[in-house]
Amino acid sequence: MEAAVADCTATLRTALGRDWDTVNAGGLEWSCRATAFHIAQALATYAIRLAGRAQERLPLRFELPEDTDDAGLLSVIEAAGALLAAAVRTAPPGARGFHPLPFGSADREGFAAMGVTEALLHTHDIARGLGVPHEPDPELAAAALPWLFPHVQPGPEPWPTLLWATGRGELPGRAPVTEWTWYNNLVIPAGRVTLTGIRPAVADDLRLGGTGGLDWLEGGPHEGTRQACASLMKAYEAGVHRPEFGVFALVRPEDGRAVGGICFHGAPDEEGRVEIGYDLLEDARGSGCATDAVRTLTEWALARDDVDTVIATIEAGNLPSQRVAARAGFVRATVDEERTAREEYDMEGGFRLYVRRV
Repeated sequence: MEAAVADCTATLRTALGRDWDTVNAGGLEWSCRATAFHIAQALATYAIRLAGRAQERLPLRFELPEDTDDAGLLSVIEAAGALLAAAVRTAPPGARGFHPLPFGSADREGFAAMGVTEALLHTHDIARGLGVPHEPDPELAAAALPWLFPHVQPGPEPWPTLLWATGRGELPGRAPVTEWTWYNNLVIPAGRVTLTGIRPAVADDLRLGGTGGLDWLEGGPHEGTRQACASLMKAYEAGVHRPEFGVFALVRPEDGRAVGGICFHGAPDEEGRVEIGYDLLEDARGSGCATDAVRTLTEWALARDDVDTVIATIEAGNLPSQRVAARAGFVRATVDEERTAREEYDMEGGFRLYVRRV
């Protein structure tokens, strides 16, 4: 965060003395001065929402005294950036604050990534308007992409990819972007656990043997979670990952410990079918956590317009997992449905098909 703000203010100080008031930032309808003030507003707003754990949009209004010169405005950006950096550093794991896009909240990593993105992109816009060079450290863009843009296929270079993903540039072989949004991770309360969406940045660490920054119970994460994260990364690298149909860690709200994982095996197919898989660490079994997770994620999926059926394939000998599915409202598929699953969907022998429909 501090590096992005330093990049912003260092670049814009080279343009002090130019016309910030009547010249528009490149590609925007705001003046360069209004765009710079927007950076400060965004950083301060994010800091307040995260520090206060805001659950809804706060009635905030920021004003800049009329006699504030452009150098003074840069000092405001620096102060707002320091506030956000402090809020991120002091927020505990799992703390969230309101942000409307796209799922209603963001965690400390999300607010940090949004702050970096605001600073980088709007500095670029102002620099274009004022005709000064701006080439940020590519590591800053590389840090933002897997946290906020999980739906964007990585490009050969992170900064041009971020510009393209936000409608500010071109990438060879890719269509221009005319509408865009970023994605904070989806978090779904599920009784005894919270389903915490895993971003590509976290999935990459998990697939390589790390913890993903999560506090796992002994023996975690389960190998099934690591394999699911490897599949997520393949989809991300191919540009077909849909963040809402990814992998979730099962986190206990009372102590913040991760006890298992649950995932979709991809987005819904043309028939509205989507498959889930789940695992639970041994010390958490028998607690009802798996049932809460499976029931909640299934009902979340079935409430969507693009999902009609949720399926789970379970080994014939895995009776505990079959009981979890049954408690979550799944029923054993018919003989014909299982035959079709084997013939058309490559379901392995020795597995049973469980189904829940709208």
